[in-house]
This record gives sequence, C-alpha cells and structure tokens, in this order.
Amino acid sequence: MKSHRVTVPTPSHQALVPITDKVAEAVGNLGIEDGVAHIFVLHTTCGLLINENADPDVARDILRRLEELVPWENLRDRHAEGNTAAHVRSSLVGSSLTIPVQGGSLVLGAWQGVFLAEFDGPRTRQVVVTAV
Repeated sequence: MKSHRVTVPTPSHQALVPITDKVAEAVGNLGIEDGVAHIFVLHTTCGLLINENADPDVARDILRRLEELVPWENLRDRHAEGNTAAHVRSSLVGSSLTIPVQGGSLVLGAWQGVFLAEFDGPRTRQVVVTAV
C-alpha cells in the first residue's frame, strides 16, 4: 500500500469542489494499475461524495437540500464553535470513498465525479489517497 496527500482549497462556506482530476493524478503518482483507490478526508466538517459532474445544478441542489435537512442556525445546538450543522452534514455525506482502478485509471460512470463537500469553509483541506 502507498498513500499520497492531496491539498484542496475550498472557495466558500459550503461548496462541492470537484477533485476527480486530483484523485486521478494521485493514483497515477502511486503507480497503481489495477486495484482500488481509497480516498479519505482528514476533517470533521467536510466530506467526500461521488455524484454527477456534468450539470453544476446538481451540486447546487445537493447543497440546498442539505441546508434544508440540517439548517445552519439551530438554537438548541450546544457545540461551542457554532458549526454543529457542518458536523452533521459531514456525518451524513461520509468521510471516505473506495473507487476501483483498472489500467491505471479510476473506474467511474460517464456522469460521475468525485467531490469534496465543504460545509464550514473556506478552508484548505487534506485528502489522503491510498492505493491498494
């Protein structure tokens, strides 16, 4: 097993940042031909997901729906930093992905892309890509 860290700056308080190219580059740097790439984010207020990468409205709709499900303002939250919503959204989305690799390339569907889901930015995030 080998790992590579990827740095992902996020542009705003919440965003779905496309990272497919960065993950694919990391897989190439790791020299994996066939196997799996495990992707893990090292933070508790963002997550990782695979979804449509062709229509940017999908990303906007996902963020809007998460805002509806878990609103930022909740007077009953006790976490002193005031970002409980980001922690809940991160828990819903998840912190890792596993993607097959064949012939040195990520195996993704025609419309699929990898995204870092920022819920408490802007920040600089770290993602670990591990080749198995």
